[in-house]
Amino acid sequence: MSELAGTPPGVTEAGLSEVVAEDRLIPAPPRRLSRSALSWILHQGTRDPYVILITIYVFSPYFSRVLVGDPVKGQATVADISTIFGLITACTAPLLGASIERFGPRKPLMALIIAIMVPLLFALWLAKPGGPSVELVGWALIVLGVAYNWGDVTNNSLLARASEPGQEPVLSGLGYAVANGLSVSLLIFVMWAFVLPGAVPWSFVPSAPLFGLSQTAHEPSRIVGPLAGAVMLLGAIPFFLWTRDAPRTGVSVLASLKEGVKLIVDTFGNLKGHAEVAKFLGARMLYCDGMTALLIFGGLFAAGLMKWGELEMLAYGISLSIFGVIGGLIAPWLDRKLGPRRAVQVEIAGCILMLMGTLGMGREKILFFWTWDAATHPAVWNGPLFRTLPELIYLSMGLLIAVFVTAQYASSRTLLVRLAPQDRMAAFFGLFSLSGTATMWLGSLLVALATKMFHSQVAGFIPIAGLLALGLVGLFTVKGGGREA
Repeated sequence: MSELAGTPPGVTEAGLSEVVAEDRLIPAPPRRLSRSALSWILHQGTRDPYVILITIYVFSPYFSRVLVGDPVKGQATVADISTIFGLITACTAPLLGASIERFGPRKPLMALIIAIMVPLLFALWLAKPGGPSVELVGWALIVLGVAYNWGDVTNNSLLARASEPGQEPVLSGLGYAVANGLSVSLLIFVMWAFVLPGAVPWSFVPSAPLFGLSQTAHEPSRIVGPLAGAVMLLGAIPFFLWTRDAPRTGVSVLASLKEGVKLIVDTFGNLKGHAEVAKFLGARMLYCDGMTALLIFGGLFAAGLMKWGELEMLAYGISLSIFGVIGGLIAPWLDRKLGPRRAVQVEIAGCILMLMGTLGMGREKILFFWTWDAATHPAVWNGPLFRTLPELIYLSMGLLIAVFVTAQYASSRTLLVRLAPQDRMAAFFGLFSLSGTATMWLGSLLVALATKMFHSQVAGFIPIAGLLALGLVGLFTVKGGGREA
């Protein structure tokens, strides 16, 4: 931390020194994070396990496999859910960001979002076969998706206020690192407490699932809803107590909505005056759509290609989340060494390279050209999981993808803070959210079309690499966001 916050050579330490950046003067950040900054980091970290537990590794596969009952139909249903809440977010996020900018305080809206999400997350416990209809559970997931995205706009707009000038990259990276750390802890707990009991003879694993949970009734998959809700609620308490909020402007909610409409129209109109932000958001719309498709279908792809079961997928999710922590930690370092724009480019390029490698993998194939016969090759090790060389290579590339994806999210947010005007940060974070969700249906659509056309999971993932490549090229047109002097 001290290295990130140290005084640059040639700058005096009298008062709060200023460092000349590429675009503006940036104060040298203080050495320690304030209570406001730490509370923001914790809040960011306790919101994101919802994504890991519900939308990627545990509840969403359960919803597709068990509640829908057909993997193909289930994947289509999940894609429909993502499309609906993505379109709602695309239509509302910019107005939301502009309106709260005019209203002032963000915490009242965040309290409403928490009040919506936490009860719905607890209600997912009731989503069992023979319980609520698939349609009802689907609508609950849609509301959760919209509320979470609204929370992203609200929380991101406080990044600069919660931190001291120059600390934004640190907060952005640490927020994602804490999120992955908590997600790892919860995934490990679910596996140890509910999935491994009765499956392995290890002495440190309970002989039966804790709290009397039934594996046959899929209760381990359903309990993640209340777990994510409880963690989110606990993390919100310090946020409401200590994170610095925007001051009240005296504008009413209705008036702020009206002014928000004017501001968002003005913001879109002024994109000509903010050409670099416009080019960045356009590029991000492409590469973020690719990243979103990776998150939605990555688990299904690994399970189908490598023929992994529930235990392997839990271990895979835990491993990727651990390495996601590394991504959150190296993002500030890359931002400082390369500047956030080049850092994002490096992170996308690394993701493309690893993704192309995974497309050449299989249970009996390594990197397109080498065949692997498990019958003629001994196991690499005697553990219960990932025993063959193809599995270990696939796992390694997946771990690196997790590093690059997480680092990209953190560096992209820092890049927007560097490019956008400070007095309209919330409005531009609304556009930032729009760029990440407006075309999130496109990746799912392209994956579905390519898979059906070529009858191949691998072919279905090629469009994802194309979206990432187009976004990477688009970033070369962006000026600004370079390394600070």
